[in-house]
Amino acid sequence: MAENPLVVPSDLPYQLPPFADIAEEHFLPAFEQGMAEHLAEVERIAADPAEPTIDNVIGALERAGRVLHRTSVAFFSLVASDSTDGIRALETEISPRLTAHSDAIHMHRGLYDRLRRVEATDPEEAWILERYRLDFARAGADLSDEDQARLRELNQELSRLSTTFRQALLEASTAEALVVDDPAQLDGLDPAAIEGLRQDDGTYRLPLLNFTNQPALAELTDRDVRRRLYELSIGRAAANRELAIRMAALRAERAALLGYPSHAAYAVADQTARTLDAVEDMLGRLSGPAVANARREAEALSEQAGFPIEPWDWSFYAEEVRAARYSIDEGAMRPYFELDRVYEEGVFRAAHGLYGLTFARRDDLAGYHHDVRTWEVLEEDGTPLGLFLLDPYARPTKRGGAWMNSLVDQSHLLGEQPVVVNNLNVTKPASGPTLLTYDEVRTAFHEFGHALHGLLSDVRFPRVSGTSVPRDFVEFPSQVNEMWATHPEVLPHYARHHETGEPMPRELVDKMAEAERFGQGFATLEYLKAALLDWTWHTIPEGTVVDDAEAFEAAAFEDAGVDFALVGSRYRTSYFAHIFGGGYSAGYYSYIWSEVLDADTVEWFEENGGLTRENGEHFRRTLLSRGGSGDPMDAFRAFRGRDPRIEPLLARRGLD
Repeated sequence: MAENPLVVPSDLPYQLPPFADIAEEHFLPAFEQGMAEHLAEVERIAADPAEPTIDNVIGALERAGRVLHRTSVAFFSLVASDSTDGIRALETEISPRLTAHSDAIHMHRGLYDRLRRVEATDPEEAWILERYRLDFARAGADLSDEDQARLRELNQELSRLSTTFRQALLEASTAEALVVDDPAQLDGLDPAAIEGLRQDDGTYRLPLLNFTNQPALAELTDRDVRRRLYELSIGRAAANRELAIRMAALRAERAALLGYPSHAAYAVADQTARTLDAVEDMLGRLSGPAVANARREAEALSEQAGFPIEPWDWSFYAEEVRAARYSIDEGAMRPYFELDRVYEEGVFRAAHGLYGLTFARRDDLAGYHHDVRTWEVLEEDGTPLGLFLLDPYARPTKRGGAWMNSLVDQSHLLGEQPVVVNNLNVTKPASGPTLLTYDEVRTAFHEFGHALHGLLSDVRFPRVSGTSVPRDFVEFPSQVNEMWATHPEVLPHYARHHETGEPMPRELVDKMAEAERFGQGFATLEYLKAALLDWTWHTIPEGTVVDDAEAFEAAAFEDAGVDFALVGSRYRTSYFAHIFGGGYSAGYYSYIWSEVLDADTVEWFEENGGLTRENGEHFRRTLLSRGGSGDPMDAFRAFRGRDPRIEPLLARRGLD
């Protein structure tokens, strides 16, 4: 074990995990040592004869389990971004054991008793103390021995099913991909992208990204190929439907055991929304206008096509309508969005203008894959702040979507500075520059908003560092950061033709903004259908019997008044990884909930001069730096000076 790089703190700058030294065989012994050490530390905290205090209970818990934490961070980074057969096998084995380990701590009566006896007057200490007490209560610390035993069983099975769901979906994204023999069938795609899809056997394989409406549907000219791609997308990982039914039932039973009428009621009680009514009121307010807008858009698309369109036609003819009405051609825009320039002269430039940050490449610091790039982040005065890693490309060993995760959490208690990673899923060209779509550019700015939330954290305890905030608040800073993608002080610097260096014509930028408004009916409705599907799965009471997941979906859309067949749900049950393979169960509503705050914040920036250091410092000081160290809505009020308003969101989405 002395030779295991996971059991000792990394000696790399900022304690970046030493991925180059970590082998698969290091993980299991490190997990086992980490869990054993963590439990021993917990026992010492619980048995401490001294009067319980913030330091000897909360501080001690925050310092405990560091080997387990380091191991988990490195391992689950690989699970998401560079998984192998060995990693997946170990995930299947270790996930239930980690769940049992967490239960052993959160159901420890002696530890819970000491937590309840701690007193705190300092606001930050009082807040984290309340968070810990709530964590333990929601984990079953108050239950009887018999109920705790059943809760452990439920948690074990849910952990196992979630891992199975996630792994099956990863395999399906490749195994059930669109395969063609003739590259002409992929007409419309970028030639370099087509070449990147060529396999050793001469076929061309287009993997499925983790949502219904595959990006290629906007470009493929062959209608039958579009149909095949769409049907593959909505039919993938069919076996996961039974897993989802089982997971929804188990979650309902667990919620009842903990005293809640449904899993959604359990989940939302710990969010900024607080109640079922608050979420349902917002979703209901948006659904009717979204359907009406989508119907109007569908009429325009059918008119453009010359026949009644089908779901697989929507994106293709939406691009034609944009081209006809606004002279917008996504293909003509891509040459202006080269990956490196987007980051160096776009994403990083905005962060410098707002927060004074600078970014220095650190090619000497390796990530977990050769595609990963590393930058050191410096304050305006040159003070080292942390590390930013970027993993931009899709690959068979990587899950779909885009995300940020933290490798090292900022914490004054532990003396640690932040190390954060952004993952994208851009198709890697066989040669030449990486050219992005506008959606991929916006995703880059979005995910970097999460990165800023982690990098600019300035808190004492790691438990509340960076993005450790309620699920329906965590998307807020990242959505705000999207505004800088088209800001006139940012876009001209990065939106330059990769061959000529000419800036994107201003009229194209203006038309792009106009064209975005046209698609808001589709964008809002496909999102709302997914949010409502998640909500319906998780508002079922204990004992509800679901026989058919597809029938359940159809009923959910009909009951909510969003059963417009031409717009599919952004995710269907079998590939809804957010809620059945991740942490968003009963929480997918959080994107639109956060967007209320986002739209109101964008309005504030526009009213106060836009991209300025003064504005950036105000946003950083009142909100970004606080992480989860206080009530997030208090942080919003400190920033905005009042409660949020929904009207800016309605106007943005054309729903006012």
